[in-house]
Amino acid sequence: MEKLTIHILLVEDSPIDAHLLRRIFLHADQQWQMLHVERLSEAIDVSRGNSASTLDNSQIESLKQYRFDLVLLDLSLSDSVGLHTLREFRASVPDIPVVVLTGLDDENLALQALAEGAQDYLVKDQITIQRLVRAILYAIERGEILNQLRESEERTRQALAKEQELNELKSNFVAMVSHEFRTPMTTIQTSVDMLEYNSDKLTGDRRIKYFDRIQNAINQMLELLDEILFLSKTEADKLEYKPTPLNLENFCSELRDIFQLHAGNQYSIIFTCHGKSTQGQMDEDLLNCILTNLLSNAIKYSLQNSNILFDLICKDGLATFQVKDQGIGIPLKDQTHLFQTFYRGSNVGGIQGTGLGLTIVKKCVELHGGHIQLESEQGVGTIVIVTLPLQ
Repeated sequence: MEKLTIHILLVEDSPIDAHLLRRIFLHADQQWQMLHVERLSEAIDVSRGNSASTLDNSQIESLKQYRFDLVLLDLSLSDSVGLHTLREFRASVPDIPVVVLTGLDDENLALQALAEGAQDYLVKDQITIQRLVRAILYAIERGEILNQLRESEERTRQALAKEQELNELKSNFVAMVSHEFRTPMTTIQTSVDMLEYNSDKLTGDRRIKYFDRIQNAINQMLELLDEILFLSKTEADKLEYKPTPLNLENFCSELRDIFQLHAGNQYSIIFTCHGKSTQGQMDEDLLNCILTNLLSNAIKYSLQNSNILFDLICKDGLATFQVKDQGIGIPLKDQTHLFQTFYRGSNVGGIQGTGLGLTIVKKCVELHGGHIQLESEQGVGTIVIVTLPLQ
């Protein structure tokens, strides 16, 4: 064992036995540092890094400097007796090896203790220096091997979970892309066929209508490609945060005007600004992505002739953006999953969407060091609140 000092926790309520064990350690060649407690509850506390009430200041300071390498655990304590003592300690502190101490030379009890997770079993009146040292060193070595195996198992489990998640994402991605591309491609194909085979029968207005359908379908596919490329950049950590001075009131007002122009008379987008100073340092492209997605969703999921409230509140070094609609709302069961990739509410019906928008918004918010929250009631509407630091 290459370790200079071995830290032992002795859990023993007999002062005589504790004294004898200390004397044995004094005669061993190995460097030891031992802490003694008398109750199981104290042993659990100090093993977890808490300070037991019976420890003096020097013991508490010593405890803060190291982690125990091994526990010598008496099975008969004032607050616990028998194998229950071992079970409770192992359940509370599973990663420190335990050597059981007992006054009973009982082979069945020894086998049961090993089955419960003890590394070794020592009968007190048979303990010698050599036997104690050998048991401790072997127990620590086996404990380290078991901890390495547990860590390896956990890494393997996490890798498998990650692989399953990636496979699921790939499957969802293929299904989503196939579905979302099929509709605009069908629209383009149908419109092209009409223009090609019925050109002589179409009026000028009908031709314009088919060309508009083609253009809208192309725009829809380009928008989907942009979302996928944007998301891939965030996943690959290639998306950079580049803050610049920005007047948030002007920025939001101009964005509102653009959306109102496209919405026409079907929706009323009402922008309100609160706060004396709306000057901040933010990434204009990322902020545009955040607010564009939120306003687009508000329009997409709202009934015609309804109001969409767009508020900016600048206060205490924070900028809060709120987008509130009077739309279909989001079922409660879906709300905790909405920021997951490709996830969409169960009540969207035939409304087109990829399930990428809120995922992208969340990543943009996180790049700003902000946070996002969502409140919604089905059939009433949704409010999304994004809070970003002004500087």
